[in-house]
Amino acid sequence: MLTLEDKKALAAKGEDCFIIAECFFDRHFPRPTYFFNQRGRSAGTAHLQKNIIKFNPVLYSQNKQIFIEQVVAHEIAHLITYQLFGKVRPHGKEWQNMMTQVFKLPASTTHQLDVSDVQGKLFTYRCECNEHQLTIRRHNKIKKGTTYLCRQCKSALIAVEVDN
Repeated sequence: MLTLEDKKALAAKGEDCFIIAECFFDRHFPRPTYFFNQRGRSAGTAHLQKNIIKFNPVLYSQNKQIFIEQVVAHEIAHLITYQLFGKVRPHGKEWQNMMTQVFKLPASTTHQLDVSDVQGKLFTYRCECNEHQLTIRRHNKIKKGTTYLCRQCKSALIAVEVDN
């Protein structure tokens, strides 16, 4: 659970990003609603049509500096890109330019945070060339009939039986 000070720090960094973007583009951008209930391995998520940003409280608590330096701007860049250009590729050239030209940050599409505390149970699957660890969501989809293929050998992933 995040403290009020943590929530204020994230929102203040978001406001800083909006001010930078407004000066750069000489126009106003509507502010998002912030939620602090992002689950799983994502540090944050921007919900474009709803103008919402969700932050992962566990990852934030363990990586406050990285969130303030990069994650907030990453998510704000998604919202502003959508407001300027409409629906474009999530980490396409418009978003990349927003990160590098407006926020002067690297356009990293994924974080390198330790996710061991938010990682759910993984299930082992095999293909013809390798072993793969799948999340509960993909495991359940396979149980309902979805087939996943290995990106290298293109063979179907098959569950590895676990001996108890």
